[in-house]
Amino acid sequence: MEIEILYFDTKHAIEVHDWIIENSGGLAGNKDIGLLDSALQHIQNDLYYPSFLEKLKHLIYAVNKFHPFNDGNKRSSLVLGAYFLELNGYDYCIKRYILEMENIVVWLADGKISDDMLLEILRSFIEEEEFPEWLKVQIMENVGDLNDKEEKVGMYEH
Repeated sequence: MEIEILYFDTKHAIEVHDWIIENSGGLAGNKDIGLLDSALQHIQNDLYYPSFLEKLKHLIYAVNKFHPFNDGNKRSSLVLGAYFLELNGYDYCIKRYILEMENIVVWLADGKISDDMLLEILRSFIEEEEFPEWLKVQIMENVGDLNDKEEKVGMYEH
């Protein structure tokens, strides 16, 4: 039996983004909502994104890297990813996801986390209690010193 994946629409994503900007600051408004709409439509295509993890990865990647909003794209990618997890019954991993993705979305935007690595990170959130050692090493190799203040920018930087 195939598990039905639940989705949200562009209107909801914009409302979430606007709430984020209102509550944490930043420049309101949209840059290219067509990019967001396209990503939200594409993740529903099982030929392109056959698994829930691939859909989640593309959602986060698209909002983070395609910049559909004037500001808050990293924050929105994190929160919309968490909402997609919650919507589909992955409540058990959301707290860890929120805590650990704060830096990961910054590294993703900076090009330090690849598409493939993001998929492995997300797989770890869903399937494991912590990152496996090989993934920790790979992340450290890509982002450098995890204690470096510049690397821990945080999701409230604009």
